[in-house]
Amino acid sequence: MHIPDGFVDAPTSAVAGVVAAGSVAVAARRCGEQLGERQVPLAAVTAAFIFAAQMLNFPVAAGTSGHLLGGVLAAVLVGPWAGVVCITVVLAVQALLFADGGLTALGLNVVNLAVVGCLGGWLVYRALRAVLPDRAAGVELAAGLAAFASVPLAAAAFVLEFAVGGTADVDLGRVLAAMVGTHVLIGVGEGVLTALVVGAVLRARPDLVRDGPGAPHPPAPGVGAEEVPG
Repeated sequence: MHIPDGFVDAPTSAVAGVVAAGSVAVAARRCGEQLGERQVPLAAVTAAFIFAAQMLNFPVAAGTSGHLLGGVLAAVLVGPWAGVVCITVVLAVQALLFADGGLTALGLNVVNLAVVGCLGGWLVYRALRAVLPDRAAGVELAAGLAAFASVPLAAAAFVLEFAVGGTADVDLGRVLAAMVGTHVLIGVGEGVLTALVVGAVLRARPDLVRDGPGAPHPPAPGVGAEEVPG
């Protein structure tokens, strides 16, 4: 899922960089307004956990493996805006220190994995929380399903970017089938891992889960509707 340098042309990468910078700036401002003293260490621990978990790959199909993306997990634990910041930090460290994702493609990766992964996954999570039972099992299921959905959503975002500025002469239909098809399978692992981690946190410290059992719900799901102290 991490885009290397050269897969998408410079103009498209630059536009994605501007979108990523603006999104992260908004997310950082919202975090400064909303995170309390207790949530700041939790956000740091969440980012560190996702960074470590992304180092572990699981087999998906012949010759293909996947790893935790962590967007929905971060959003569920510390809120979607802090989740965007957490995933951005992880992506920046990976690109700078481990060459995992290109530096010129960092904006693309932030858009796909931090913005689409966290905010898109959070919207799915809130929609599911509105219809599933308001119990721990409902929270786990909502987190798992939202995490599953966030992976092909991020893959679809890459396909759109490739359609605009892809540098390889590859049929777009093949790119779409390969990316979304493979990442649906990776999404299964993402969903299972996210549900397991959220379930473990709920059993140990249910107060650390945003929008957990018994939390008040807004009339409709939305990115700005998460402002319920965790």
